[in-house]
Amino acid sequence: MKRRDALQGSLPLLILKILVRRGPLHGYGITTHIERMSDEVLRVEEGSLYPALHRMEEHGWIKAKWVTTENKRRARVYEVTTAGRKQLAAEEGRWCSVTAAVHQVLEQA
Repeated sequence: MKRRDALQGSLPLLILKILVRRGPLHGYGITTHIERMSDEVLRVEEGSLYPALHRMEEHGWIKAKWVTTENKRRARVYEVTTAGRKQLAAEEGRWCSVTAAVHQVLEQA
């Protein structure tokens, strides 16, 4: 399985979880956390990350604002909304159900 295949469908869940735990982050920070926390198994490409962030913002799960970093660069920072916290709970529940079902099939096969 390619690394990007493992990530498909779980990116919003991972983004929401990281933002809840770490607080507001820019896109590069989100990507870095996902890759580091997965021991580099999961890799997030810009072509996947930013469309996902835009969709999540449209759904009201996250909000974004422009800030000036310590390096005097502008960066768009994302943070979770109340609706995003509710979505995270729902996504985590679904993910646990799916992974439990896959594990059950693997054990019985």
